[in-house]
Amino acid sequence: MQKIPTPITPIEIDQRTRHITLAYFGQKSTVDYIGAVQGIPVCFDAKECASDTFALQNIHEHQVRFMQDFEKQGGVAFFLIYFTERDVLYYLPLQMLMFFWDRAAEGGRKSFRFDELNPEYEIPEVPGIPVPYLELINKDLAERPED
Repeated sequence: MQKIPTPITPIEIDQRTRHITLAYFGQKSTVDYIGAVQGIPVCFDAKECASDTFALQNIHEHQVRFMQDFEKQGGVAFFLIYFTERDVLYYLPLQMLMFFWDRAAEGGRKSFRFDELNPEYEIPEVPGIPVPYLELINKDLAERPED
């Protein structure tokens, strides 16, 4: 996996430490990470949520379109969401996000609750592996409908 840098335009730089102290995002980014796992193209975005309700405004339409196009070309797209209050890391397949996204577009909730998520996609802690999401990629692929 490769971290995709977020393009920024520096506004102020501390001359003493050479650190950027003020900047703005230069353009829309797509996803946080992209790469391949056992020959399968993979992209994902990492989010954090301080409560049991995740606001869909934290995900941008251009990201969703990028991920949909990525999957149409045979890739796997998903979100990793860390629910800080619960100390739970969650693998959210794009298809599951699309259920919530479409619901919001049809006038429903503009968020989803932790208790609406499938507990089988919680990422278990594994000693020595910071974010063990590979098994959940396999689960995601196995549960997709046949084309």
